[in-house]
Amino acid sequence: MKEIGGYIELDTYTGREYHEGALALNSGRNALIYLIRAKQMKKLYLPYYCCSSIFDSCKKESVDISYYPIDKSLRPILQKELEKDQWLYIINYYGQLSNQEIADYKEQYQRVIVDSAQAFYQPFVPGVDTIYTCRKFFGVADGAYLYTDAEEISLERGCSYDKMLFLHGRYEKTANEFYGGYVENNRRMQTEPLQLMSKLTQNLLRGLDYDRIAEVRENNFRYLHHVLEKINEINVIIPYGAFAYPLYVKNGKLIREALRKKRIYIPVLWPNVRNMCKKSEFEYDLTWNLLPLPVDQRYDRSDMDVILTTLGELLIENCGMEVRKNEKNVNARNELWKY
Repeated sequence: MKEIGGYIELDTYTGREYHEGALALNSGRNALIYLIRAKQMKKLYLPYYCCSSIFDSCKKESVDISYYPIDKSLRPILQKELEKDQWLYIINYYGQLSNQEIADYKEQYQRVIVDSAQAFYQPFVPGVDTIYTCRKFFGVADGAYLYTDAEEISLERGCSYDKMLFLHGRYEKTANEFYGGYVENNRRMQTEPLQLMSKLTQNLLRGLDYDRIAEVRENNFRYLHHVLEKINEINVIIPYGAFAYPLYVKNGKLIREALRKKRIYIPVLWPNVRNMCKKSEFEYDLTWNLLPLPVDQRYDRSDMDVILTTLGELLIENCGMEVRKNEKNVNARNELWKY
């Protein structure tokens, strides 16, 4: 019987989810597991530069793995045709792949999965299995979307009410105070079974102003790119609703640590790659020296200026770069970089 009365719970939001037509699941890793089971996959062709959760999901489902490298434009270097029953797993790093490129991969290789965990706002290509995750873009503890033509699997709905403390804590206090909760949530997600997205997460995702969030992210990305383009060792395009700004420089490892001491936190994506690649290989260097600078909806232009000013000092100190004045760029505190 439905409860009536008592204390009021969280309000029910009446907006729309951004990926309303997709299958809503509890995590990105489980979206991959869904595809593996639904399409009875036996082999996957993965990039060396990828999250350990992808490897763990394949291992859990007894899927054989082969690997391929990527180039400095963050695109696959594919040197062979797929083997029989093998699927190509492509990561859309920082939203840098166009839909036309994805369609071309699909036409050439047929059995393609696109991981758009870093490209939430990029539309999926019809006919291409595509995975999106939520917590890299929004204040939720879990959640993922999957576009697929695979047969539907009957699933139970997950719960998220006991995973939200670290999010609530950071909203009112500091990231450091609740970082342990964030780490614990990541750990818990490694063992969570395949389920539908929780009612709580789905409700929170219906309450977001997606257009505003995308605009803030894109504008912040564009602002950083205007200043950092000349020193960035990879060429990037400006995606709609960007994930983060990928700054690739020498001594990025030292700069990351120096930024942390100044309370600017830059993650390492992904530390497991160091154990898979030789020090001479691009992916190993990318893991240490690519800095995903935050551009998300919590920040405005003044925050981007703090990042740029702090970076300017650290680049001179750690990379031997020279700062020059540019009177036209007053909004970036008149600082541009050059070698």
